[in-house]
Amino acid sequence: MLNSHQPARATIVDVARAAAVSRQTVSNAINSPERVSPDTLARVLKVVDELNYRPSSAARTLRHQRAGAVGTELNAVTDIPSDVALPFLTALTLSAPRHACHMVPFASREAFPMLDGYQDMVRRRLVDAFVLTDTHPADPRPDWLEQAGIPYASFGRIYDDSSRVWWADVDGSAGTRTAVAHLAECGFRTVGFLGWPAGSAVGDDRRLGWLDGVERHDVVLGPEAAAPQSLTEAITAAEVLLDGLAIGDAVVCASDVLALGVQQAALARGWKPGRDLGITGFDGSATAHLHGITSLVQPLDDIAEHLLTIVHDQLAGAPAPTQGTLFLPTLTVGASTVTTSTKGTP
Repeated sequence: MLNSHQPARATIVDVARAAAVSRQTVSNAINSPERVSPDTLARVLKVVDELNYRPSSAARTLRHQRAGAVGTELNAVTDIPSDVALPFLTALTLSAPRHACHMVPFASREAFPMLDGYQDMVRRRLVDAFVLTDTHPADPRPDWLEQAGIPYASFGRIYDDSSRVWWADVDGSAGTRTAVAHLAECGFRTVGFLGWPAGSAVGDDRRLGWLDGVERHDVVLGPEAAAPQSLTEAITAAEVLLDGLAIGDAVVCASDVLALGVQQAALARGWKPGRDLGITGFDGSATAHLHGITSLVQPLDDIAEHLLTIVHDQLAGAPAPTQGTLFLPTLTVGASTVTTSTKGTP
């Protein structure tokens, strides 16, 4: 017998728990009953009636009026390309069929994501929800999407409102701490930092991990410098940074592009990366792989799956998560940190 004191508005999770099935089975029973065995269908529908469960209006709109699509914006036409944009879109595209949807990418010419593209996608009814990227302080998109009643999930923290929990991000601070620990284990004695200009929330987080890692792992705090995500400017900044370092030292970088700049500046001095100077990047991009740079790899497949689950749950009327989710990057070792003593170390 079901408890008679049910909440005023039951959720898909309540139905699934009471019927002893998954949320997807409940969704199938309501939307695609032909996919569910007769006995299970009868049990689920009985619980639906007993709990007075009603799917969300967003979910009903998805089933009856829209295309089952999720939009995501690419900053593909800006001056500063992203090393992770294409791999992340690929991860979303591969994950989407498991959530009964497909991805619709669009691009903006703005330096920061704006609303025009989102409004156009909604006006033309091309998508039912969005996965945001490149979030930043004063980002206008979460407010607009919530006011319009459009589900979304964000790759990146929602900086202006901690009560918004529909996000997943990479723990950049933990990543650069890991990089410092690796450099210390390899025998590098002083560790500097090349980051992005102050004010980048992601870059500032990665810088804090470097500072914390140096303190934790008993290495000398080296000089720091900053450059935008530009190879030319990274090389220029690295040339100045290396003036304050010596053979046997190392540099932690906020991105693989910045790390490549350090590598090129070191080679111009006749320093061999790994043997003479340790270098770590961040993102696990093709840039790092092609140039043998030790880098922190973002778990993009796991993040894409998590974000599309959040979107699916919103459309299905499930409760919001209790908090955002941080994913840990993993260190992939390349030639840029392989000294004589570490050769053969995984």
